[in-house]
Amino acid sequence: MSGATDEVQQLVSAGRFAEAVDRLNTAAESCDRDALFMLGGWRISGQVIDRDTAAARQLMGRAAEAGHPTATQFYSYFLANGTGGPAEWARSREVLERISDQPAIAEQLTLLDRMAVGEDGEPSRLPELIELSREPAIFKSANFLTDEECDYLVRSSGPRLQPSLVIDRATGRAMPHPDRKSDSTFFGVGHEDLVVNAINRRNAAISGTTPKQAEPLQILRYGPGGEFRTHFDFVKEGGNQRIMTAITYLTDDYQGGETRFLRIGLDFRGRRGELLLFRNVTEDGRQIGLRREVEVVVDGADAVGAHPDL
Repeated sequence: MSGATDEVQQLVSAGRFAEAVDRLNTAAESCDRDALFMLGGWRISGQVIDRDTAAARQLMGRAAEAGHPTATQFYSYFLANGTGGPAEWARSREVLERISDQPAIAEQLTLLDRMAVGEDGEPSRLPELIELSREPAIFKSANFLTDEECDYLVRSSGPRLQPSLVIDRATGRAMPHPDRKSDSTFFGVGHEDLVVNAINRRNAAISGTTPKQAEPLQILRYGPGGEFRTHFDFVKEGGNQRIMTAITYLTDDYQGGETRFLRIGLDFRGRRGELLLFRNVTEDGRQIGLRREVEVVVDGADAVGAHPDL
């Protein structure tokens, strides 16, 4: 860290936020790469100052040009997923290659070369969808993710897994609940690397949606005794309805853990790399009422889920 950012942190710790912002802006204007990175982080998180994704992208780009390695990584991810501006896949790859001497980045680039991804980041091919139910619409697809992709998601998400929460309808706050026993994490804009972004694009393509419609990719881990009791995936009130759910299983080394659709009596036990895709609302937006649960898991399982929204 530079002396300027050390000073800014001291000001923040003392609660002198206006002074901290002024000092950080001054340092950023002088092209202090640490200050540019810190200010970009503030702009993307909305902490201390208002959230501004376009400004965050610009600041990360300037810090990257000044040689800040972490800013280079973030800037590449923002370019890939369209944070603060248009998605620019080819440019994001070029930016990421600047720091390919980092083992984690080299691993990411190597896996990208093995993925079925075109020059624009879109999938070059998709596996077949097999219909399990017409009404309501439920599908599966074998080999949606490769073994290597499954391993990558498990490895990348593992250190960030936390006990899963549910949203309290009265307060809108996240809280633990006995109906949901699992660990989870999301790949937000700062963690949605190019591999995850390519998988998001694949999810969108096979579900007939766009990446912008989807929530951040979520990883769920069910340990022994884990479960998710009866629930719906749609949003009961408010806008931004969840129209579909896509779940891919990252392991098949578990017992129990079937996803049960109670109203139609359909049980599904996913295999490693297999996709389960289903609609939560009709084409005209009416809630389908597709009640489901994840039965008690005996050994343990990992899954990655995406929820495309309107």
